[in-house]
Amino acid sequence: QGKFTLLRDTRTDGSFLVHHFLSFYLRAGCKVCFVALLQSFSHYNIVAQKLGVSLTAAKERGQLVFLEGLKSCLDLLFGEEEEQSGQPSPLQFISESASNLKALFDFVRTSLTPAGSDSWKGPVLLVDDLSVLLSLGATPVAVLDFIHYCRVAVCSQLKGNIVVLVHSNEDSEDEENELVANSLCHHSDLILWVEGLATGFCKDVHGQIKIIKRVSLELTAEQDVVQIYQYKIQDKNVTFFARGLSAAVL
Repeated sequence: QGKFTLLRDTRTDGSFLVHHFLSFYLRAGCKVCFVALLQSFSHYNIVAQKLGVSLTAAKERGQLVFLEGLKSCLDLLFGEEEEQSGQPSPLQFISESASNLKALFDFVRTSLTPAGSDSWKGPVLLVDDLSVLLSLGATPVAVLDFIHYCRVAVCSQLKGNIVVLVHSNEDSEDEENELVANSLCHHSDLILWVEGLATGFCKDVHGQIKIIKRVSLELTAEQDVVQIYQYKIQDKNVTFFARGLSAAVL
């Protein structure tokens, strides 16, 4: 509880980790606020069904609060956004001159603050993917402020967890995105860094994952624990193995 997990991908797609955490927390009985900026609800629902979880059922019972970023953006841009109960759209900053993510933070806080009848185990904020906010016009400072306030509200006050995906590319000229990704690395309790293979595509090894446990954050003068595995994504699960020890090699 109270942990911030950063999912970072370079030269590959790390979205399989988002699907894992989404189904994991729903099965565990947690209240989940999913800020989905990259794909539609039906996309996440189809993958979740393969993993044995129904997002539609989770929404109906109030366990999952789903913000469909693609739809909200279109509604805002074409003026079809209806204010719900007098509240502005969570992505209101798109149509305003000020890059202010306060409306998005208010949406998250309202969604995860427990009501009297709630019996969920703990709140979870899941964001896929933070880089999209920069593409929509938010400044790096606004995005980092948003994450900071979410950490205070969700991790510190509500004793919940936050899982955030951010794309990165060392060779990219997108300095704002790299600034956000590197800044979040310094604040994370756990970093799952997915990278494509330096040697290129391989049908038996899809990439490698670096698991960094930030022991140094606890001020114990210990080094961070780093583990590196390679992985292969299958239809319903992912297999991990030590580098160079895939079944194809052996």
